[in-house]
Amino acid sequence: MWLWALLPICLAVFGTVGIWVVFGIAVSNETVNITARFPYISECGTYNPQSCIFAQICNVCAVLALWVVVIRFQQVRDYGQNSKVNIASIVLGFISCVGISIIGNFQQSVVIGIHLLGAFLVFIVGLAYFWLQVWLCYKAHPFKDRHWVGPLRATFCSICTVLVITMFILHNTGYKSGAAVCEWTLVMSFFGLFGLFGFEFRHIDFHQLTVQKQDIISMAHQDMNTGNISTVFI
Repeated sequence: MWLWALLPICLAVFGTVGIWVVFGIAVSNETVNITARFPYISECGTYNPQSCIFAQICNVCAVLALWVVVIRFQQVRDYGQNSKVNIASIVLGFISCVGISIIGNFQQSVVIGIHLLGAFLVFIVGLAYFWLQVWLCYKAHPFKDRHWVGPLRATFCSICTVLVITMFILHNTGYKSGAAVCEWTLVMSFFGLFGLFGFEFRHIDFHQLTVQKQDIISMAHQDMNTGNISTVFI
């Protein structure tokens, strides 16, 4: 169903357009000076009015990303990979989504420590999540489009890994413009990785979240009818 494929694509498009809109506003009201130095994304979104827009963009992206992470977990599980790696992936995905919200709501000019924590959760934990997706892509059977989605995802993850290392080195050696360019490229690559899920989500027929299994509910009703009292822990 192509409807599910639109979810990660909408996330990628919305996030990409959103942060470049924030960049445009920051340049137009001169809160950043691109002639002196190319700014980090967080520098563009740290001053009003674009800080409000940046926060909302991050919040929406966090919700959409969380939705994608949950659906992806269930999709891989349905392919027969109900493994610890798949469970680890959803945990890392949840943590990374929290980092997205932290980045948007704790600007670097206000609470730099928490903002950097959010950046760590997004870039490092998020990168670990996508590397696990590379592994799951090859381990889940049957997995459609694996022959080209797998190599492309691995390529994106390799690029992101190089960008993270390069950004850290350039930032700590004083080449902040270069580090900022790496950061922008890294974020665009992350959105590309999310967009790739669209090609896999198009194979989803329907999505169902089960809170309590039907057989457990039936058992509880039978116990009530017979007068027995039982407690079920889920």
